Amino acid sequence: MSSKDMRSTRPIPLEDRIKQLRADIEAIISARVEVVAKESPGVPIGVIRNLLTARAPTCPCAQYLELNGEGREVREPVPAE
Repeated sequence: MSSKDMRSTRPIPLEDRIKQLRADIEAIISARVEVVAKESPGVPIGVIRNLLTARAPTCPCAQYLELNGEGREVREPVPAE
């Protein structure tokens, strides 16, 4: 096995996976905020974000699950390459 093969199989550190997951969740919430903002002209973006995330204000993972559990389609962002 070459050193390149060994590097590619090394697990990603938990801290890095958490950071990526939080960034993905932020992108999903931001996309949802944009959709609602288009449907609600004049309502500030911050207010919309607060209303969407108020049920689980302390944890991005809980916010995602709450948004996803409302029966609304929450689209995951396409990963950047």
